[in-house]
Amino acid sequence: MVALAEARHLTKRFGAFTAVDSVDLAVASGEVVGLLGSNGAGKTTLIRLLLGLLRPSGGDAVLFGALPSMSTRRRVGYVPQTLGLYDDMTVAENWSFTAAAFGSPRRVLPGAVRESGEELVGSLPLGLQRRLAFAVAISHEPELLVLDEPTSGVGPLMRARLWQDIRESAEHGTGVLVTTHNMEEAEQCDRLVVMLEGRVAADGAVADVIGTRTVVEVTCEDWRKAFAVLDAEGLIVQVHSDVLRVPGSPRQVGELLARQGLVAAVTEVPANLEEAFVSLVTVGPRP
Repeated sequence: MVALAEARHLTKRFGAFTAVDSVDLAVASGEVVGLLGSNGAGKTTLIRLLLGLLRPSGGDAVLFGALPSMSTRRRVGYVPQTLGLYDDMTVAENWSFTAAAFGSPRRVLPGAVRESGEELVGSLPLGLQRRLAFAVAISHEPELLVLDEPTSGVGPLMRARLWQDIRESAEHGTGVLVTTHNMEEAEQCDRLVVMLEGRVAADGAVADVIGTRTVVEVTCEDWRKAFAVLDAEGLIVQVHSDVLRVPGSPRQVGELLARQGLVAAVTEVPANLEEAFVSLVTVGPRP
């Protein structure tokens, strides 16, 4: 499978700080690759390296089999965290400007933003701005979409619509590299790359990232008190209805609760993606 974008031992240093450390990554046609990691993990820097917006300190960034250039970037649709729109221009003016910049045919504004064509972009709700940014990014029919936190700050409905657009693009053969902090969104990706302190900590499908990780499920009549006990021990506790999920062993968790006179059923169960991600960023990858 030929990669549309590829990082080969890619490294970026800013003085003594290494933001991206020998990263390997590839995105193929029709594939949605999710790039995960906490703030400062190196996700945005990696994207900027792949697009040729930053020069590597080591390794190679490759777009369509060549070094990033004006010609290869014309084949990419990019939505940065700042959206890349001109707030003091109307929706229609932003649309026309992009068409002129890419030399693409003048198309009619898509229905999702057509009614706002004469409004200044800066006056639009954030959700509509993000929908416009995505529409602009795909207006020249790119072979690769690079989306940096495309749904940040929008509601569930707009998030669902944006992800529908992302999946439809992939179904038409477009490769997609997308960063997100939302685990529900991450589960819609074909493959995940988890970054930790500039390095790749995990790479694979959701099941591969979760691996054999487990958590303890706690059922207790006084689940609120059980939560307080476990939280006071520094454990990361998730609440699902009146059931608690917590990292650790059943014996350890059971003993902590028993010391406080709490009777609980504790069972070891497979971790979900969010729990696996928390384990990766707090404990690190398994050897």
